[in-house]
Formats: sequence, structure tokens, C-alpha cells
Amino acid sequence: MTFLETPIEYLKGVGPARAQLLQRELEVFTYEDMLMHFPFRYVDRSQISTISQISVESPYVVLKGIINNVHSVNSGRTARLSALFSDGTGTLELVWFQGVKWVMDSLKPNAEYVVMGRPSLYNGHINIAHPDLELVQYGDQPSSHLYIPVYPSTEKLKAKGLSSKGISKLTESILRQGEGKIPEVLPLNVIQHYHLPSREEALRMIHFPTNSREMSIATQRMKFEELFMLQLDYQYAKYQRRNVSQGRVFGIVGEKFNRFYSEKLPFELTGAQKRVIKEIRADMKSGHQMNRLLQGDVGSGKTLVALLCMLIAIDNGCQACLMAPTEILANQHYATISRFLEGLDVNVELLTGSLKPSQKKKIRTRLAAGEIDILIGTHALIEDSVQFQRLGFIVIDEQHRFGVEQRAKLWTKDVCPPHVLVMTATPIPRTLAMTLYGDLDCSIIDELPPGRKPIKTLHATDAKRLKLFGFMREQMAQGRQIYIVYPLIEESEKSDLKDLMDGYESIARAFPLPDYQISIVHGRMPSESKDYEMQRFKDGITNIMVSTTVIEVGVDVPNATVMVIENAERFGLSQLHQLRGRVGRGGEQSYCILMTSDKLSSSAKERIMTMVNSTDGFRIAEADLKLRGPGDVQGLQQSGILQLKLADIVNDEPIVRAARDTVQGILDQDPNLQKTENACLALYIKRKAPKQNWGKIS
Repeated sequence: MTFLETPIEYLKGVGPARAQLLQRELEVFTYEDMLMHFPFRYVDRSQISTISQISVESPYVVLKGIINNVHSVNSGRTARLSALFSDGTGTLELVWFQGVKWVMDSLKPNAEYVVMGRPSLYNGHINIAHPDLELVQYGDQPSSHLYIPVYPSTEKLKAKGLSSKGISKLTESILRQGEGKIPEVLPLNVIQHYHLPSREEALRMIHFPTNSREMSIATQRMKFEELFMLQLDYQYAKYQRRNVSQGRVFGIVGEKFNRFYSEKLPFELTGAQKRVIKEIRADMKSGHQMNRLLQGDVGSGKTLVALLCMLIAIDNGCQACLMAPTEILANQHYATISRFLEGLDVNVELLTGSLKPSQKKKIRTRLAAGEIDILIGTHALIEDSVQFQRLGFIVIDEQHRFGVEQRAKLWTKDVCPPHVLVMTATPIPRTLAMTLYGDLDCSIIDELPPGRKPIKTLHATDAKRLKLFGFMREQMAQGRQIYIVYPLIEESEKSDLKDLMDGYESIARAFPLPDYQISIVHGRMPSESKDYEMQRFKDGITNIMVSTTVIEVGVDVPNATVMVIENAERFGLSQLHQLRGRVGRGGEQSYCILMTSDKLSSSAKERIMTMVNSTDGFRIAEADLKLRGPGDVQGLQQSGILQLKLADIVNDEPIVRAARDTVQGILDQDPNLQKTENACLALYIKRKAPKQNWGKIS
């Protein structure tokens, strides 16, 4: 066990109880974890304010003065500690609500202190709650640190003496004990090339900088290290897959592919589709398992590309499957692929959770016997009872909606690793793709099929609603259909559901029976009712679909030409773009109307104008990343994939690129990390190696 691997409970001042709290609250288990718990800001001790200068709007302040009149105040069940603090320019109250006895015993009345904290207002007077204190001794500065680190903490930690100051003391203790014991994790030539400080030096400077330059140098070093190691994780997995992991060799393009291509292709493939098929084809005959991300805007023809590749697998004696996140989307894929393959000797089946047990059993039996060529389904595909005879090609649609382990179960359903094609209709910004999908080869369909007209996007407020209704009547008079979408952010929010129902009633009054038929769909309806209403709209029985975002994915109605999005300011850019993609799927001109209130925040205005001015999904994804940050895009915050401590992939794009290029250069020269100068990287890979290599999946 190395010094950094020492369990945190062995650090003086921690012990088992505090260790459990640090593990639970901060995920700090070892000395290294403690050192990687970075300050989120610093207090400049040289900038001492006076009480007369501060207000409740002031940020974290540093004051110097005398504490006196320390007393306990009991109010009901709770007690608080109060003290008066004065510096000759004024007086304010210091208050503590936790650790009252400990604070009272440790305070020295009439002694001089440096007080640090954030001012607040209580009963009309300024106070500071739970301040950080340092006793001034002999008139000297109480600490050698000019910049005081401020660490993330929690109320439970503070109650046990582990406020920012307590965490700082533990960190300082580890750095003092660890002098000369903190090994380097980056190769020496990389450190020299980028003029980086050593890891030990950077950790000391980032926790206890003596000036702003040290703070900046250390932060840049640790950001680079963080992004470098992330890239190493992903790209090492990619190199291993290419050079070690065996995959089925699909050497021929056979009769089924050629018949479909020559007789059934619904339209001429775009240049982008042809390019992507060539890229996938090269992977499939390489002898190594494919793991490729296919990006393409809504309506760009990803499903057709996936089908052509599945036919190659079938021509080579294998089965294929397609897993979708919802039954609606699985049904959509099944209907589309069955229609494409009509008349060809290819057996396609659908497996979803709503099928009867007898139907599921029949499908599983035929699948295991090799009688099904393409199986389309939802999570039902990953059940242990679903066994393929020879699974060779997997398509995962809208992959970010599945957990890694769910995808892994599908990937392991054959002895020889199947080729994996991951599809997404949500364009991924380049920086995010570099960071998050570094282990995947990436293909992009950046053309729409011929005959598709760009969707016209307009912004309107309630004042133009009557004009909107007139436009809707014109479109329906031409036989077109219309979506009206309301935000239902949480299915449990009754206020949102009320907005939807109120909207439905106003639409029903404006477009009465028998001239108009209206469907309504929302997430709290039974699945059968949702499917029934959606089918009526797809069949052209209803003219208007009033819905929540359940129609964001999975409804393909070429006859729908108008998308009205109510309260559009409540949606993110990516979701607005996805909703807009529900129209424009036929040959007619389509429209997206963004309805908002008159008063919009600056960020909401920026989102709306981005939508009005662009239909480019990748440009919109870049804008969304900058506006919302990586934590909200692609559900990453929820999935926990991008838990970066320091780096920001939006603002640190140059560091992302430098880290990626450096890792690629190292692995090009030393793919197995066997060279002496890369020993630290080989050790890192060995330490971090998971029990199951999820990186091979996606």
C-alpha cells in the first residue's frame, strides 16, 4: 500500500467515526481522495475589510478585531451561541447554531481574531453565521498562508468539526507527511513539454498558494492531469479493442443486402450515408470488434444505415438486434424496418414488456433456434431468458437513455463480441464527444435526404395567438396535421398538467367538432391510451395532437407540418431541436412556432433566437453546451459520467484537445504502455482497471 492509498481513518484527527462521515459525505476514502478534494475559492488574507465597509451584498469577507460578550441564547428546543465582534469602525454579531459548546469553550473573550465569512441580515442587523476564526497572537499574522482555501463541506461534516477550516487542516497534515512520497502520474516528457510543475508541487500550490500565479499554474496542471487520465481511460480501451479484442469478420456483402439496395431502397442514399456505411463496413471486416457512435440529426436516415449494416451481418450468417429506450420507439423501428424489408426473406420480430407471456416465449424459442434474423425491442432484450443463436450486430438507439450495465448485458449475449453501433439523434458537441466518447469511433450523417425542406422557425407571444390559430386552420385545410406541445417537466407536477388540460380545452373551443378532431397525450396516461391516441394521429384520424414531450422521440408522421411549442422558454435547446424534428419529415414546407411570454430572461432570449436562426443540430448543441454546461447536456449529471473536479469542457477546450492529442501520440508509439517512460501510465491503468471493461460497450 502506497502513502496515497492509506485509508483516511489513519490520519491524526480523523478516526473511524469521522472517516465514515468523510466517505459518506465527500467520497473521501484515502489520503489521495482528500488531496483531490479541491478548494472552490480562496480568501485573500491581504484584503482585510472593516465592518463599516461591508454590507449584506458583500461576498466572503476578512475582518480583524476583538471578540467579546460571548453568550448562549436558548430559543425553544434549539440553542445558539452569540458573540459581538468590533474593529473600531463598527460592531456586528457572530452566531453559531451547531457545535455551540465546543465553540464557547475555545473562544477567548477580548482577544484579537481574524474573522472570515459571508455577511447576512438578521432582525435588521448584519451578522456572520459560523465564521472561520484565527486567533492573532503577539500581533503577528496568525497564519503563513496568504490565500485561505475554502472547501466544499456539508452541515453534517461541520457539526463534527470538519468545516472548510477543518478540512484544510487535514489536507495540510497529509501534504506535510507526504513530502517526497507523492509519485508522479504523468510521463516526464509530457511534464517537460508543457512546462508543468510536479504533481506534489501542484497539489501543495493548489491547496495553499502563496500568490495568484501559483494558484493558476497548479490549477492548469491538475486540469490537464484530470483530462489526460480521462482520455487515457477511453483511448486505451479503444486501442485494446482494435489490437486485442477479436470480432466477427463479415467478409461478404451478400444477396439480402444487394436485393434490398437494388430493389427496396426508398430513396437514393446521401453522400454522408454512403460514407458512414463504408466506415462501418471497414470495421465489420477488420477482425476486431466494432464500437462506433453514429450521430445524425432527426430525419437524417440513421435507421436506414443501421438496417443496411444489419443485412450485412445476416448475409454473414449472424443475427442482429436493435434496442430502443421506449415501446413507442421500438414499435416505430419495427414498423419502419418491416415495411422496408417487405418481400425479402428476412425474419423481423418485436419483443417488448407489454407482450403476453406466451408471445414472449414463442419469440425466445425462435430466437434461440436462429429463426429470427432481426430482433427489435426495449429493455426486454437484456433479460437472461433472451438468448440468441449467433448474435453478430447490435444497434442501440438513443444510447444515453440506457445505463452502462444495461448495455453490457446485451453486449455479452454471444461468446464472440458482437459489433456495436450506438445511435443518437441528439448531436453531440465536438468537445463533449472528445471527452465523453473518446473510446468510440465516431461517424456523422451531416446531410438530410433529398426533398427535405428546412423547417421555418418563428417566435410568437400570446398577442399573436389568433393569428396562429388562423395559420393552423390554413394548414389543416390543406390536409396537414399539427402538434401542440406543453412543458411537463415532472410528471407529478399538477400545475403543469393543469396547463396542459387548460390548453387542450382552449384548443377544443377554437377548433370544435365535427370539423376538427383532437388527440391528447401525456405521461400519466396508461400506455394503451397513449398508443391509441398516437395511432389515431398517425393514421390521420385526428388533426391536432396536444401533448407533453412524450412525443419528443418515436412519432414519425410525415403529414404533420406544424409544431407549436407552448412556454418554449422552459425547454433546453436540445429538447427544442428534438421537438422541432417531429415535423419536416415529408416533402411539404414545415413550421415550428415557439410561443413564449412577453418577458424573457436573457438566457431564454438567447435560446429562442438560436432556434429561430439555425436548423443545424451541431451548432445548436454547441450553443446548448455553452448555455447549460456539460452537467445538464445528455443527462450526464444524472448518469454521473462526467464528474470532473476541476476541468470545464466548455471553457477548457484547449486543454481537452491537448490532453487528447498527447494521449493519442503516446498510444500510437506504445499502445500497450510497455516503455519505461510510460510505466506510471501502465500502473494507473492497472490500478483503475474495472472488474468488467464497460468501456468496450459504449
